[in-house]
Amino acid sequence: MDKIIFGRFMPGDTYVHKMDPRAKLIFTFLFIFIVFLANNWLTYSILIGLTLFVMLLSRIKPIYLINGLKPVIFLLIFTFFLHLFFTKEGDLLFEWGILQIYEGGLRQGIYISIRFAVLVIMTSFLTLTTSPIAITDGIEILLNPLKKIKVPVHELALMMSISLRFIPTLMDETDKIMKAQMARGSDLTTGPIKERIKAVVPLLVPLFVSAFKRAEDLATAMEVRGYRGGEGRTRYRQLAWRTRDTMAILFLLLVAGVLVYYRGM
Repeated sequence: MDKIIFGRFMPGDTYVHKMDPRAKLIFTFLFIFIVFLANNWLTYSILIGLTLFVMLLSRIKPIYLINGLKPVIFLLIFTFFLHLFFTKEGDLLFEWGILQIYEGGLRQGIYISIRFAVLVIMTSFLTLTTSPIAITDGIEILLNPLKKIKVPVHELALMMSISLRFIPTLMDETDKIMKAQMARGSDLTTGPIKERIKAVVPLLVPLFVSAFKRAEDLATAMEVRGYRGGEGRTRYRQLAWRTRDTMAILFLLLVAGVLVYYRGM
């Protein structure tokens, strides 16, 4: 549980930390679309290089990101073997009974696994280098045009930010409850799958109780501090779009152009 990095914020003084949250949000959303432009070894190498470049700029330790992938490693492995065994393209590499592995299946499994891994890492950079308050401000400003059609932009941005922040909080709470129950003799990690599922049920009750209590405490704290929604509110921290933000977006668009150019090779 303590390996989950999505939703956590690591303060720093790097190029990525200093970027405007709006620029980081746009960069992340564009990257989600751009990653699907890769379709060969060269283009996927460019994506990996871009991810490593952002990691160097943010000065986040690689081992921290690798540990952050551990909670989704099962999904990565499942996706890899799904393509490995069910994609029947290219030369036959291995055959054993009904089990057949083709060159296209192996290649596609590696491609999809890389795509999923870089997506998880790059989206994690957003929360690792941006405070929840900055994310809220960035989302609200980007969605401001929707106010004309009566969309509660401020409330939506606030809910999204709180949801992101609650992910690591709930994971930490789950870890504490698991350790407390294991200290009392509960076995959550061994035995048949059926028994392990039954052992998880007592874990969910205190977790939901704790989640609702935290939500109620947060709502009470906001109310006693005079929170009444976004109407008429001002900001203590003013966002400023700088040259580095424009350069980051242009750099990503340049990478997208390179991917489009080399995807047909």
